[in-house]
Amino acid sequence: MEHSISALILAGGRGTRMGRVDKGLQPFRGGTLASHVLQRLAPQVASVTINANRNLGAYSALGAEVLPDELEGYEGPLAGLQTGLRHCATDLLLTAPCDSPFLPPDLAQRLYDALNAQGADLAVASTLETGEDGKTRTQLHPVFCLVRKSALPALDDYLQTGSRKMDGWYKSIKVAEVLFNDAAAFRNINTLTELQNEEDAAANPSLKDVASCLSGYDPDALPVRNAQRIIRDFIQPVRGIEKVALRSALERVLAADVISPINVPAHDNSAMDGFAFAGAQLKADGNTTLKVIGTAYAGRPSALKPGPGECVRIMTGGVMPDGCDTVLPQELAADLSDVAVTIAPNTVRTGDNRRFKGEDLGAGTPALRKGKVLRPADLGLVASLGLAEVPVQRRLRVAFFSTGDELRSIGEPLAEGCVYDSNRYTLFGMLQRLGCDIVDMGIVKDDAASLEEALRTACECADAVITSGGVSVGAADYTKQVMATLGDVHFWKIGMRPGRPMAFGRIRSNGHSAYLFGLPGNPVAVMVTFYFFARHALLHMMGADSPGDQMLRVRSAQPIRKKPGRTEYQRGILATALDGSREVRITGSQGSGILRSMSEANCMVVLHDEQGNVAEGDLVDIIVFDGLV
Repeated sequence: MEHSISALILAGGRGTRMGRVDKGLQPFRGGTLASHVLQRLAPQVASVTINANRNLGAYSALGAEVLPDELEGYEGPLAGLQTGLRHCATDLLLTAPCDSPFLPPDLAQRLYDALNAQGADLAVASTLETGEDGKTRTQLHPVFCLVRKSALPALDDYLQTGSRKMDGWYKSIKVAEVLFNDAAAFRNINTLTELQNEEDAAANPSLKDVASCLSGYDPDALPVRNAQRIIRDFIQPVRGIEKVALRSALERVLAADVISPINVPAHDNSAMDGFAFAGAQLKADGNTTLKVIGTAYAGRPSALKPGPGECVRIMTGGVMPDGCDTVLPQELAADLSDVAVTIAPNTVRTGDNRRFKGEDLGAGTPALRKGKVLRPADLGLVASLGLAEVPVQRRLRVAFFSTGDELRSIGEPLAEGCVYDSNRYTLFGMLQRLGCDIVDMGIVKDDAASLEEALRTACECADAVITSGGVSVGAADYTKQVMATLGDVHFWKIGMRPGRPMAFGRIRSNGHSAYLFGLPGNPVAVMVTFYFFARHALLHMMGADSPGDQMLRVRSAQPIRKKPGRTEYQRGILATALDGSREVRITGSQGSGILRSMSEANCMVVLHDEQGNVAEGDLVDIIVFDGLV
């Protein structure tokens, strides 16, 4: 479905109610209004474009193509829709305003289903609103619509009449109205006061408030994408910045932009070993012979200044002598001696092989952005600026423990019916890779007093608490009671395999608070739920600018059974087939307790909610493990 839809964010206004600042560029929850709309639309469609008439560069920096109105004079959202339809690369175009950052995650799917079911040209979102008289009415939201590209002539005709009403242009085409239960998802932010109110409310939202933004929220039947969205919207980054030496900064999260104090390179210099000269001397119809007056080395000052008919031998990185703008690579010389070099016609052009001062980085410009997780190349880049320290976010402190009377720690005798606790070791490894400070609290007994004591201790010493076991349907009732007593916790049945049961929320004890991730007890389910839910949340808490899951499409080497209606994460082995293509094969039995299936795998095969059985040769999505789990 999403491959047939493009999206258009309508941001073409003047921002008159926002202090003459574009609505879409107003700061909001760590980004801008437009960036939040983009984030919600992107998973639903093939591509997203922004319609804007000012600050095109700022919108383009969000990572989307930007199109200004082709109709002159700030003619409103219909002018943006017209431009979007003219340039739409798909048959269908989904629109949303830049000031509505709460739009539903299933907006495209529901409009698409109605459009096709009713054979309509346009599908429009609607909600039930209660008026001042207490009566309930249907409210259309025509800026949230899915329109066929073939409807463009009707829009053109309407605009030629001089009319500009968003709800007036589609009278001549077939329209499907789609009722959404969550009216709050369609609210927009019109004024600076409303914006501030939303920011204030977002500072400490309740989990119920966050979940209520979802259309048809049901904790007993929660799709993966909805659970991920709730967690993302509920989690807030921790505060705390420290300066660390560059050698201690690997894998840490930058707490502020690193601004270059110098130009890189500091001078115009040569990109080649060769000969530097003024390009104006090159002859178009014959050889150019220049006298060599000396050599310029990298890192050594030189006072050489060639005149007409002269050049300077120069090494890679050597500062370009005064008056020189071109470098002939040594191997391209037509003739060469100790005192002269000959250049054949059309060998080089004026300006070739010259690196400009500040070409890589200009003094005063950001070299690295806040939120970046520092990798080896980043350390080298910072070192090249002469900086010995960088500001980073403090390390996230995470406490974890396992629950279950059947669990034993390594070194203890294994009684009948008992198993060794593997979950704390997989959690330790995954948390270690994220760079967290770790508090391993061991195994907690299956009783209410022990669980409450453990949760309080963890809450008072950590930013996040991860438990394994005790959240399934068969778990003791006291688990829910204890967690609910300590804070704001929801218990979910997620439409996924493995890892269906999960608890999430925030707990408090003695003036401290921590986010809680209650994971299932089965070893594979622990790893899967950690990776697809907890890991992204912890990165967000660290302030990391973390991309979503990076999926690859590869061919399945075998049939895979799958029921539609849930997301399955099957462990796979990515390999190279005989024809050189990439293929994936699952690692045998996929039971949630078979940890060997994770150990043998090098990737996760992601079979999406709506997907059914996979035939041999079908393309499937995978996520490569390397560096992740």
